[in-house]
Amino acid sequence: INKLTDRKLKSMLGLPAERETKLADGGGLMARISKNGAVSWLFRYRLGGRDTEPFRLNLGKYPDVTLKQARELRDQCRSWLAEGKDPKLQMKLTKSESLKPITVRDAIHYWITEYAEDNRANVKWHKAQLEKHIYPFIGEMALSDCETRYWLQCFDRMKKKTPVASGYVFQMCKQALKFCRVRRYAICTALEDLTVPDVGKTQAKKDRVLSEREVGDLWRAISNENTFIPYYNSLIKVITVFGCRTQEARLSEWKEWDRDEWIWTVPKEHTKAGEKIVRPVPETLRKFIEQLYSETKKTGLLFGEVKSSGAVSQCGRAIYKKLGHSEPWTMHDLRRTLATHMNNMGIAPHVVEQLLGHAMPGVMAIYNRSQYLPEKLDALNKWVERLDVLAVSQQNSSL
Repeated sequence: INKLTDRKLKSMLGLPAERETKLADGGGLMARISKNGAVSWLFRYRLGGRDTEPFRLNLGKYPDVTLKQARELRDQCRSWLAEGKDPKLQMKLTKSESLKPITVRDAIHYWITEYAEDNRANVKWHKAQLEKHIYPFIGEMALSDCETRYWLQCFDRMKKKTPVASGYVFQMCKQALKFCRVRRYAICTALEDLTVPDVGKTQAKKDRVLSEREVGDLWRAISNENTFIPYYNSLIKVITVFGCRTQEARLSEWKEWDRDEWIWTVPKEHTKAGEKIVRPVPETLRKFIEQLYSETKKTGLLFGEVKSSGAVSQCGRAIYKKLGHSEPWTMHDLRRTLATHMNNMGIAPHVVEQLLGHAMPGVMAIYNRSQYLPEKLDALNKWVERLDVLAVSQQNSSL
């Protein structure tokens, strides 16, 4: 093996001869010298036993393909043969990928269409962030050429203004590349050694729970119907009562609401965990739902329109000031508030977790498929009664 030398090949290059000759390098590699002195590389192989006809695969011309490169191609072909693959077919596939490589945009788009659109409720946000921070800079680069430093340039630009969002986008891209790698769509490990602190910040864990006084203030303001514009008044009311995520309420459609059985079924595409959430409607809220239906039924949407998540978040961050509360809180904190106060009221933890839409732990998630509807209804009825009591208590204390 490795019998040929560059010196010998160069001595024969361009030298006319009476007939074509072949010089073996070993391992199936040979140099073919034409009558006019052109040198090309051939790889000779069989797909069956010694009785089968051999194939000859052209690997390129010398010196365009150097002796070293020809030997590397030979070793690759022998490796393909060991795996039971035809080197000729594999060579075509390799050339095709080289001529039209998979780009960063292609890889992430593959993850979005094959996974995220069916399993991520906020996929629109993902797409918007990618279009703004990733695609304009490295989207058209071949994924195999996009080194870690190019990714870091994108995240470094982001983290100057939005370090938490930069961390989220990084995690999304890292998951997308792993998805492509596991499914053998494309291979890239440029993000494997990075963590969120390398590219941004993780969102700080929040523990804000509204006190009974603050809950009473909020419920009294909602009941007044003049504190907030109608859309936000209704939205905040639904979030406060059910402890649902903002997007579950914001995207809600009337087809989710069974007004005969009084059940609200949040579809999996609107939930964070990708599983539907079934909640009964408390008795004292049904009149409000009927009134809302008469106002917005023609739109098909619970609140008559779908405001952007940014607009809703901005409104949520300002509520505490409107109510005169000293410590900031957001709409998402209303979920933690419901969970904390319900547990203080003696409601079973598994019922609270089901209302929040959290996955059941361990084997319970597999074998226990009960929706606990009677227990949920009882819990929500008691919660709304508690809200009314706290609102009246605050009203009396302010007189």
